[in-house]
Amino acid sequence: MDGRQENLKRTMTSRHIMMMALGGAIGAGLFKGSSTAIDMAGPAVIVAYLIGGIILFFIMRGLAEMAIKNKQARTFRDLIQPFLGNYAAHFLDWIYWKMWVLNIAAESVVAAIFIQYWLPGVPVWTLALIVSAIVTLVNLFSVKLFAETEYWLALLKISAIVLFIIFGLIILFVPFQDHAAIGFSNLTKHDGFFPNGMQGLIMAMLVVIYSYGGTEMIGVTLAEVKNPEKAIPKAVKGTLTRIIAFYILPFFVIVSLIPWNQVNDVPESPFVTVFNLIGIPYADHIMNAIILLAVISSMNSGLYSSSRVLYTQAVDGNIPKLFSKVSKKKVPVYSILACTSSLYIGVLISLFAGSKTFNYLMGSLGYTVLCIWIIIAMAHLKSRIKQTHKAPYPVRSFPFTTLIALLALLAILIGVIATTSISVTITTIIIYLFITAAYFSAGMFSNKVA
Repeated sequence: MDGRQENLKRTMTSRHIMMMALGGAIGAGLFKGSSTAIDMAGPAVIVAYLIGGIILFFIMRGLAEMAIKNKQARTFRDLIQPFLGNYAAHFLDWIYWKMWVLNIAAESVVAAIFIQYWLPGVPVWTLALIVSAIVTLVNLFSVKLFAETEYWLALLKISAIVLFIIFGLIILFVPFQDHAAIGFSNLTKHDGFFPNGMQGLIMAMLVVIYSYGGTEMIGVTLAEVKNPEKAIPKAVKGTLTRIIAFYILPFFVIVSLIPWNQVNDVPESPFVTVFNLIGIPYADHIMNAIILLAVISSMNSGLYSSSRVLYTQAVDGNIPKLFSKVSKKKVPVYSILACTSSLYIGVLISLFAGSKTFNYLMGSLGYTVLCIWIIIAMAHLKSRIKQTHKAPYPVRSFPFTTLIALLALLAILIGVIATTSISVTITTIIIYLFITAAYFSAGMFSNKVA
């Protein structure tokens, strides 16, 4: 370990960050949270994910434009600060950090639940501990090794989703042996397409936003990406189309094959349930293994993102310099170790809450993704006001797309507040007030570098 703070090394390419973004977004929110979203909205969950996908598309285009204009940026903080000031940058950095440390804690428990499919007698907390240790070790090696690991894990989960869609469509529309084609009947025959009305759709939006969260991870890879002005737009374009397709099509298959009011009655993921319906020997075990690796992939990405936020905060002198020290392979070891502590907190929570830990943490995470996207949209609007020359990667139809996204997010936030458990809302507000109090108590009214 070198005692000096050093710069991170640019070793990642556009294929790495594209797969990282997919790795962060296609995780527990899709494979485990899908049951919760379907239970809330019924078949209308397809509409919820379509709306979320459009908003995501508008937000990410704005993020990419700001990233290309600010080539010296290392993370969100550097993108937001010139336009919204020090407090907004501080707030965004820490709620983003909070989002990922809670997320990896939640997903360690989800990974343990999937392992319990094979080892039902082993406690959730024991399995979560083993998974947490593996993810920690992967992140402590070189960034390139991490990126390659994440690339192949993400590719595996994408392949699994594609197979799921193909097999699901075959079951829906092709009769074979004793199986009759199901068709679209399940979309409407159980109290209609909107069984829980608009309230159910709004409630599901919190899960939807949480599920899509992680795509904005592209904004924290800036210091370690080769040729960011070319890599970022390419990654954004490729990531968005894939994420929207990988959410909407699987949900269409699930709610068409399984009556929506029965999805939440089974302990395993709806993806495993559908593969059981196919009748291929061991298909459910294969799918469960792939989902497990997908969740570990999302944890992997989350630990990377949260550790880089700590690293940049330390470089700027806002937290102890210890967290800015890097290894010989340019890995911020102390930042990674600090963030892994959340994994073991998740293990402790699961010791008492068991498999319900994920549901407890998911609500607060949904709020955080909403706030992050709102701040990015506001910064993008402000960035054009201060712009003196044409952007190299301009967002078309500006400001309409960003304004639509911002207004939609604010409307969803109001709806979520009105329909979400008061305990989740109060807990989230307390966390945000603590972050705000920390900023003002430290006197961070201007850039202060130690």
